[in-house]
Amino acid sequence: MPYRAAVDEFSFLINHLLDADALRQTNLFAEATQDVTDAILSEAGKLCDEVLAPLQRAGDLHPARLENGVVRTSPGFADGFKAIAEGGWLGMSADPAFGGMGLPMILTSAVNEMMSGACLALQLAPLMSQGEIEALEHHASDEIKALYLPKLVSGEWTGTMNLTEPQAGSDVGALKSKAEANGDGTYAISGQKIYISWGDHDVAENICHLVLARIPGAPEGTKGISLFLVPKFLPNADGSLGARNGVTTVSLEHKMGIHGSPTAVLQYDQAKGWLIGPEQGGMAAMFTMMNNARLGVGGQGIGVAEAAFQHALSYAEGRKQGRAGGDGKGSIIDHADVHRMLTSMKADIFAARAIGLSCAYAIDMARATGDPAWKARAALLTPISKAFGTDTGIAVAEMGLQVHGGMGFVEETGAAQFSRDVRVTAIYEGTNGIQAMDLVARKMMDGGEAASRLLDEMEVDIELAREHFPNMADGVWQACESMREATEWMVEQDQMNARFAGAVPFLRAFARVIGGHLHLKAAMADKGGPRERLARYYILRLLPEHMGLLVHAQAGDADLFAVTTEELVA
Repeated sequence: MPYRAAVDEFSFLINHLLDADALRQTNLFAEATQDVTDAILSEAGKLCDEVLAPLQRAGDLHPARLENGVVRTSPGFADGFKAIAEGGWLGMSADPAFGGMGLPMILTSAVNEMMSGACLALQLAPLMSQGEIEALEHHASDEIKALYLPKLVSGEWTGTMNLTEPQAGSDVGALKSKAEANGDGTYAISGQKIYISWGDHDVAENICHLVLARIPGAPEGTKGISLFLVPKFLPNADGSLGARNGVTTVSLEHKMGIHGSPTAVLQYDQAKGWLIGPEQGGMAAMFTMMNNARLGVGGQGIGVAEAAFQHALSYAEGRKQGRAGGDGKGSIIDHADVHRMLTSMKADIFAARAIGLSCAYAIDMARATGDPAWKARAALLTPISKAFGTDTGIAVAEMGLQVHGGMGFVEETGAAQFSRDVRVTAIYEGTNGIQAMDLVARKMMDGGEAASRLLDEMEVDIELAREHFPNMADGVWQACESMREATEWMVEQDQMNARFAGAVPFLRAFARVIGGHLHLKAAMADKGGPRERLARYYILRLLPEHMGLLVHAQAGDADLFAVTTEELVA
């Protein structure tokens, strides 16, 4: 079955589940009417279905390669990226002053998810550029903005983020890269960075690296880190390209999946760079890009889930084996367990997608209104969106393999690629464990106020649904109250390890509960329709998982560390 972007689902979510009218009533997004929204989704869907999806398999079978110092991308990737760039998709949410469309993040997120489902390996390139565009918009000087942003928005140049080093993975503060002042306002950057997505390629004429490094004399740890813009080719004042900068591609990583995405090891040797933001303000500036990427990576997981679901559904409809009850056609989709897997896949995709778009909506409302409550909502939902979106991608891809049975383990069917490709999404941009720790620590520094406010709003919607769906509404209400009690328990724990020991189940439970609320809202908007029936399945069968998760979340750390390291290795 060819991939088909879920255009109708995005249209439903944006126009009927989120309060799109409130967004359109702001000055910032007044032009994002329903007609504009639907037209953009439709055109993006065509690009994904007709141009990007055919590249998915080629990227897996013909990986990016490094030949004599030059990176060659997979067949068709250059043309695919050109289509993305020429369509203006890189700058959907970018400032119109630099060539962007100025559209809300809900549309950018929707389009990015569609592209991820079509060809994840290629979609990583525009995602990196979009994150860099946002970081430069917020933190760069006017001169840097004027020179770099139009090129990044147009796709003539692409962007990367350079955090990780061989000795410093998630502990970014342990980096060794240094930046020495040249005396002319620029810096000489030296060091090695690893795992750089689209760190080198042949689809655009220049690559602009955002690099974390430490200026000599700066404090150790994250507080002493600064951020620098280091281009592959040094641009002239008019934007034309000058000399090659001192950055070299050492190698490309041999990865489990996303083979078409060139993941580079980069060596910086006195490379010229420009400071972005203040000295020792690198982490704050980089977090602008990282938070953009975390929302995008959550969408990547959901996009792959959608593609894996479609692939499994097509196989199940056509595969005839055994005998099943009912009036089916003898295909395995009529078997109860296969039907269960496919329905679970679809229900979780809806929940994850709705959570991700809710996060994007909060970002948009924060930008449009300046209301700190919307900013807090976006911050709260970001780790949940990233972790649940990618966990859903992994789980759905794995279930897709199971639906295929033995054929799923055979590479020629293509089912295994989804599982291999999506697995990394739970690791990069902060592992899902780090996302969960962020949720129970930093995001609870307000005493749980943002979480409590979200639960209050959810319960208002639930009360409205009681008249029509009393059983479903009661289940979601009870789940919200359990989530409220667990949140209060987290806030009361003074020892961080007590929180961290249950952080992952806490995050997943929160996602389960938010998903139940959003499914219930969908049922209200589609009474008697397929979304009501899908909501009933999610709320009655999947939502109850939150109860066991919250038991784990509130167990503390005593029994965890009672099992000693020596006993683990015995």
